[in-house]
Amino acid sequence: MMSLDYFYVRLLLLLSLFCFECVFGRERGAGSGLQTINVDRKAKSSLLFNVKSFGAKADGQTDDSKAFTAAWKEACQSKGRVHLIIPRGTYMIGPLKFSGPCQNVSALNLRVKGYLKATAELSKYEFGGGWIEFAWMKGLTLTGGGTFDGQGAKAWPHNKCSKDSNCKLLPTSLKFVAMNKTVIRGISSVNSKFFHIAVVECHNFKGSKLKIQAPETSPNTDGIHIERSSSVYFSSSHIATGDDCISVGQGNSQVTITSIACGPGHGISVGSLGKYPNEGDVSGLVVRDCTISGTTNGIRIKTWANSPGRSAATNMTFTNIIMNNVTNPIIIDQTYCPFTSCASKVPSKVKLSDIYFKNIRGTSSSQVAVALECSKGIPCQNIYLEDVHLNLSSGKKEATSTCSNVKAKFIGTQIPPPCTD
Repeated sequence: MMSLDYFYVRLLLLLSLFCFECVFGRERGAGSGLQTINVDRKAKSSLLFNVKSFGAKADGQTDDSKAFTAAWKEACQSKGRVHLIIPRGTYMIGPLKFSGPCQNVSALNLRVKGYLKATAELSKYEFGGGWIEFAWMKGLTLTGGGTFDGQGAKAWPHNKCSKDSNCKLLPTSLKFVAMNKTVIRGISSVNSKFFHIAVVECHNFKGSKLKIQAPETSPNTDGIHIERSSSVYFSSSHIATGDDCISVGQGNSQVTITSIACGPGHGISVGSLGKYPNEGDVSGLVVRDCTISGTTNGIRIKTWANSPGRSAATNMTFTNIIMNNVTNPIIIDQTYCPFTSCASKVPSKVKLSDIYFKNIRGTSSSQVAVALECSKGIPCQNIYLEDVHLNLSSGKKEATSTCSNVKAKFIGTQIPPPCTD
């Protein structure tokens, strides 16, 4: 039988070891910015980094860019599963590039709980670049409920793109380039200088529960822009901007957009397409179960006249869309030009085919609720409208539809009445 003295000696030894670990283990974590955590009993240990351990002040005035860069560098050079934490607080940061490939990291979870503010000094940004850019890595998850504030109000007066086709592009708030297996969830973006989120050359990208907001008058503040990407999925988000809620650009395949509340803004758009040489085709787009309210367009497909090369947009489905007081609820515009004057009379070389509009219902603020204006050079093929019910918001007259250079097929309910080419 164990003696009582022996029991107390063992207990004292264990308590001493525990206190030693608490003191010196805590100092190691604070000094290096690194801690080891266990997600659960069965899971392997994960590394945790905190930007405050790298000198971030989170006072809303001090430039914390260096601390963010140092924290990312350490996290990216680690091994296994990594967590990078941005705690509550207000962080002023300039343009940042979080680049991979982070070769030994199996998954990197960036948890943003704080409020991030972009510097307003435009001279610090690269032409066509981003405020925060993620590039060349696999397995990033961006979450945490935090906010990215682009502080765009000071930059918007410098946007000349409505008048100059060669204008200087302002920085996009969050730019993802050549990423694979990326998840962004539960974050907010406000007042971007240009696009809020851009997804470029990415594969297997998922975004959900996003809140994106900028004034209705803010220029080129697209909520989400997707380009040259595949297997992209956005869902369950609210977008209110001064431009397209979501724009699907050239070179995309297998993009799904579902359960989006859009408005105000310019609606959900494909394009603009056909502006540049060697553009890629668009195929496999599905937009479903969305509500569009108070926008200047609903579902829009827009291509430039006088395209420098041939391309195509095909196999696209828009289904179960509610329109609330929307101008141009359904529109195909193959003479798109956002500038004050456009002299070109050469038709668009973008071929549109196999496009389905199904169960589109609600109200239109414009007399013409359905406009199918296709290219004279390459007329639209296999355009289907099934169960479309769009009344005028005023309730005074019946909405109308217009068609040109298209052979559309109408199925089920058709309000407004079908147009003829």
